[in-house]
Parts: sequence; C-alpha cells; structure tokens
Amino acid sequence: MVKYVPDRMHGFGERPHFEPRELDSMFEHLAVAFLKKKHGTVSFPFTTEDLKTFIEQHVEDLDQYADLTPYGTGVEGLTEFRPGVGKPKVAVSVALQSNENRQRTTLAHEFGHVHLHAYLFEIAGRQTSALPPNNKANGIYCKRDTMLTASKVDWREWQASYASSALLMPASYVRKTVAPVHERLGIFGAVLPDSQHGRALVDAVAVEYRVSKDAARVRLSVLGLLGQPSGTGSLFA
Repeated sequence: MVKYVPDRMHGFGERPHFEPRELDSMFEHLAVAFLKKKHGTVSFPFTTEDLKTFIEQHVEDLDQYADLTPYGTGVEGLTEFRPGVGKPKVAVSVALQSNENRQRTTLAHEFGHVHLHAYLFEIAGRQTSALPPNNKANGIYCKRDTMLTASKVDWREWQASYASSALLMPASYVRKTVAPVHERLGIFGAVLPDSQHGRALVDAVAVEYRVSKDAARVRLSVLGLLGQPSGTGSLFA
C-alpha cells in the first residue's frame, strides 16, 4: 500500500513515498508484462520502438520531435497532464533524435511521471503561484541534469529517474547479466566504479540494455553492485 507524506515542494499537500524496491518491482512487472504480451517472450534491451509503443498505450499523444526550447534551457522532456479531460501528453526534444541512449532514457523518465504522478493532478491539482515563463501548472518539465541523478529533495524527479532505470534495466535481469562477469572475474560484492572490474560491469550492462555508461553506472550503484568494496568485495579489487 502506498505511503503518503507531506509535499513541501510541489504544492500537492501530500505525495506518495516509494521505497526503491517498490519501484523496482512495479516497473519490472510493467516491462515484463508488455514484452511477454507483445512478443510471447521477454528479452532485453527494451527496444526503442517497443518503448514508444509501450508509452503510447498510456498517453493521449507522444511527440518525439518537439521543440522544447520555449520552456527553458536544458528541457528535454515534458509531461502535460490533462485532469478531467484525458490521458497525459508526452513530448521529447527533437534534439535527442541524434542520441538514442538519451532519447530512451528520456522516454522512460517521462513514462515514470505518467505512471506515478497522473493521479495527483486528477485528485488534487497543483497549487502554485510561481512558475517559470511558458510553464503550465499541469506540466512537468524535465532537464537533462536531473534525468539520471535527481536529488531525493525533488521527489517527482527522483521517482521518475528511478522509474526510468527500473524500466530499461530491471533489477533481477541486471543481476543475471552481471553474474557471469562476477564469476569470470572473481567478484563477490561491490567494486569501485572506476576499477577494472567496475568498468567491466558497466560495459556489460550498457551493451545488454542499450543505455549510456553513465546510466549503467548509476543503476549498478543503486543496486549495490558498484560502490565501496567490503573486505571480500573482489579477489582483485
């Protein structure tokens, strides 16, 4: 059952609090169910075309070629909620057409907002008196610098960022991906991100799930597979 806590940032009165394991379970289930229904089997990466089809099932419109510059410097994704009217609309910057990894991360991030936050606008609306130029109270405008590593202080961005990683790199599948690397290199716990073994883990996840190395590094760190080694973290840390 969802836990609610006071919202002191975005004007909703109260907002949902999710533990990482809850988001891992939620978004892995969504990814697996979609892939199984469409293909009869589950395999990753979650292709870009499948990702777009998946999102289109949950929104009124998905614009992959949007000019988002009027909404501020660095805005690469937009989710516009339509309380009382219909499903949300999602727009992704046309500039991302030349960078598929960033496009995929942004698409998944905006879906995180759709799935986790649409009902907030339906039941309460957003109460605010100060917005950036051209921004609407029923929209969430996402910048690249918070797409992967949003602070928990901004709970909406943190939740959407976590959702993006959990959708593209489901936890149980990532652990299966790195298991052969652990066995081959004699890794028994967390290893430093910039170590030889850390880089091997990042490379394996980046290739398997078609994400950037930065995204893979963040995901592995969140799952406790990268970090400060314990005494038995690796035979060759």
